[in-house]
Amino acid sequence: MKEKLIIATRKSELALWQAHHVAGLLRSHHPGVQVELLPMVTQGDIILDRPLAQIGGKGLFLKELERALLEQEADIAVHSMKDVPMEEVPGLTVEVVLNRANPFDALLSNSGQGMAELPPGSRVGTSSLRRQCQLKSIRPDLQLLDLRGNINTRIRKLQDGEYDAIILACAGLERLGMESLVSETLGPPTWLPAATQGTIGVQCRQGDQAVSELIQPLLDAETALRTRAERAVATLLQGSCQVPLAVYAVIENASLRISALVGTPDGRTLLRGEIEGAPAEVDSLSKIVAQDLISQGASDIISSLS
Repeated sequence: MKEKLIIATRKSELALWQAHHVAGLLRSHHPGVQVELLPMVTQGDIILDRPLAQIGGKGLFLKELERALLEQEADIAVHSMKDVPMEEVPGLTVEVVLNRANPFDALLSNSGQGMAELPPGSRVGTSSLRRQCQLKSIRPDLQLLDLRGNINTRIRKLQDGEYDAIILACAGLERLGMESLVSETLGPPTWLPAATQGTIGVQCRQGDQAVSELIQPLLDAETALRTRAERAVATLLQGSCQVPLAVYAVIENASLRISALVGTPDGRTLLRGEIEGAPAEVDSLSKIVAQDLISQGASDIISSLS
């Protein structure tokens, strides 16, 4: 067994929380293994003056960490799965996903008002086309503004009055003990989250058996199945942060239900698909949902945005 395991992570407070969480789990499963963090700054952390969709997508949060893995400066990297591109980097694999946290979005407003109560013209901050699409569909009278930066930066901008409300992921807020700031949780069936939102993934080098054995105890089987379903739909729809795409899979009463939507950035067109079936049929169910959306015109929307 390896005596030392190095974890590559971004330096943001949330990323460090996630890396420390993984490190703690590894130490509890392998008391004899020394676990260390390698904090790094990524291009996604540096370029904050432009929307992610314009500068290369959420993969910008991973490149430096993945380089550290490929050059064997680190053994694993810890990511928010919604930041991980659908196409894996050659030589690397996300082999383990942890038990999923709250997958939904949260509306934070200075007034404490929910979505329906916000006055017309209220300034709402989000950098996500998925969130913008759904928000404009529900409240076309609101003013949407781009919002970048880590959680603390975004919340400070809200509290400083730059926005009347902002939308963030529930999981990040809860992990940092900020859930009391949530004015309203946005969830199904009206509002769908990003594929794999709330899920932490552990990436390693393909074929590194020693590392693979160390991280396997952290794998959550149900989350892995839901991740497989959501990423399959997103992959079939060529999903990226340039496309307003939402996918949510849940297992209830031994049944897998997959819901998905594709929309136009202005929220005027919102295509929805849903299917339910046996978890063992995850791949075929994912394909059916994706094909349903394509038959409704999703391909035209996606090609117009690419």
